[in-house]
Amino acid sequence: MIIIVTLDNDRSKTCCFTGHRPEKIYGGLYFESPPMKRLLSVMAMHISNLVTKQGYDTFITGMQRGVDLWAAQLVLDMKAHDPDLKIICAMPYRGHGKDFKGLDLWFFNTILEEAEKVIYVSERRNEQCMKKRNMFMVDHSSFVLGIMDDKHSGTGMTIGYAKKCGVKYHIIDLDESAPAFFA
Repeated sequence: MIIIVTLDNDRSKTCCFTGHRPEKIYGGLYFESPPMKRLLSVMAMHISNLVTKQGYDTFITGMQRGVDLWAAQLVLDMKAHDPDLKIICAMPYRGHGKDFKGLDLWFFNTILEEAEKVIYVSERRNEQCMKKRNMFMVDHSSFVLGIMDDKHSGTGMTIGYAKKCGVKYHIIDLDESAPAFFA
């Protein structure tokens, strides 16, 4: 693991992830529930398409519980078959993740161990560190994969920033990704 403060990636082949915390996704359903399995499958399909059809090889994760960790773990799973794939961890501040527990902590530590690079956007937690982290990820990517249903969230603001910067994006809308399971 290399700790750096700048990034020299090929932006044209870099995608970042943005999305909600687990408690905001389908009311916090457990990981093995049918809607969550479907969401993870849809995420894996999009990431696989970015790799195989569009040539993306670098993925930036914000290392937050939920979508950030799940997407990064999906990339690590794919990396077992494609060792050229890279994960970059964009941490909002030093010490981020120290309060994670259970599966979140396991994902967090596994991803850190396998990361190509770790970037700390701020030294300490503050009001702006999450926003700065999100902007950093968009500024170093040519594509944003978002998983959300709340456009007024941090995820929504990240997508809005990508639009403003002319960065391509795709949103997996949680309102549409698993309705059959709630009928």
